[in-house]
Amino acid sequence: MGQRPESSPSPVRPLDGRARLVVALMLFSMFFGAGNLILPPLLGLQAGTAAVPATVGFLVSGIGLPVLAVVAVALAGDARALAGRVSARFSAVFVALVYLSIGPLLAIPRTSSTAFEMLSPLLPDGSKAVPQLVFSVAFFSVAFAMALRPGRLSRFLGRVTGPALVALIAVLAVASLVDPLGVPGPVQATYAASPAVDGFVTGYQTMDLLAAMTFGLVVAENLRSLGVADRGAQAREVSLAGLGAGALMAVIYCAFSFLGATMGTVAPGASNGAEVLTAAAYGHFGTAGVALVAAIFLLACLNVCVGLVSCCGTYFFETYGAGSPEPGAHRLGRVTYVAWAAAFAAFSCVVSNVGLTQILALSVPLLEALYPPAIVLVLMAFGAGAFDRRPWCWPAAVGCAAVLGVAQAACGVLAPGAPTVLDWLPLAGVGLGWAVPTAVVLGATWLLSPRLPARG
Repeated sequence: MGQRPESSPSPVRPLDGRARLVVALMLFSMFFGAGNLILPPLLGLQAGTAAVPATVGFLVSGIGLPVLAVVAVALAGDARALAGRVSARFSAVFVALVYLSIGPLLAIPRTSSTAFEMLSPLLPDGSKAVPQLVFSVAFFSVAFAMALRPGRLSRFLGRVTGPALVALIAVLAVASLVDPLGVPGPVQATYAASPAVDGFVTGYQTMDLLAAMTFGLVVAENLRSLGVADRGAQAREVSLAGLGAGALMAVIYCAFSFLGATMGTVAPGASNGAEVLTAAAYGHFGTAGVALVAAIFLLACLNVCVGLVSCCGTYFFETYGAGSPEPGAHRLGRVTYVAWAAAFAAFSCVVSNVGLTQILALSVPLLEALYPPAIVLVLMAFGAGAFDRRPWCWPAAVGCAAVLGVAQAACGVLAPGAPTVLDWLPLAGVGLGWAVPTAVVLGATWLLSPRLPARG
């Protein structure tokens, strides 16, 4: 596979409603992993009688930011073009780090380990090392096989595994809505002070915005395979898919938050969302409910794994491999998409068995450092025309967010829990200490930057 994966010269034509639904389901499947399953029921349980404002806050950040990222990247063309407004060197480093941190350094290995963790209660007692190894090899083999042709993901995720996941989730959600097992408990300390703000912070911590920045290349490949070759039409269809995926995720988040809230008198001591879901499923369906939750997690994790292997493989193939516009400029210029995808799948398989804890110690701070500049890039994208005319704005604002993000992540690694000067920043208590300084820097550079003439 030395050529670009699934390149198609199909004529431009608008997608019909069914095709748009398939693309939206594909994008939903790429987003919706274990973390998206776990957080809403735990939020509902802990927020109790304040679950409604907490859920609204969660939706604003957990849905709003990723959907904005999908639209922003679509408008820019891809993540490289968006980050390139800062500088070409920044774009090369930043985007590569985003793909690595959200892919083989974190999310891809965790898909296998999380899926196995949910399946393990169904296995006989005894050592789980060998079964986990066998499972992970099979899991990543299936994911790699599904990811071989990224332009056809809509056929798998959008028409088969995505709808299957939604159907399984619907079984549990409808049962909990029609026949709640309990009633909301009192608000726990996590959400006692300000439920809406605390819910916003919980949604912010999903860091789905970074994942959204990585999906554009593969979604564009699928749109080309469906006949949408025009860049403007692709941007419109990607944006519509993002809105559709976000709407579906919002419905599921609300349903699972309600599920968690009504488990307040049934599983008040649950420490994570998986326990809440399992308790609810067991209460409704007995042992079959445990298998239902395991199947939900397995499908969700497989979908995310396939999507991320495809996205990472496509990015590195097109940027550094045989698909690069200037392959001779790279030492990796002969590496095909299949080789990149196989390398990411194999590396993740090894990490999921022998080094997940160690790799998480590296990747989580990296994600925390990357998130602030990513948010600033996405938000500024909606005023790109104006900011492009003031060339200091992009590097100053994104650079400020990046410096504060790195400093915050470094403090968390080197001195966890210790007070630092960063604690004095506004909104530092909710993890947004970078926001106000970045806004001030953006405002100052807007006033001071030379103004370029409008294009055209």
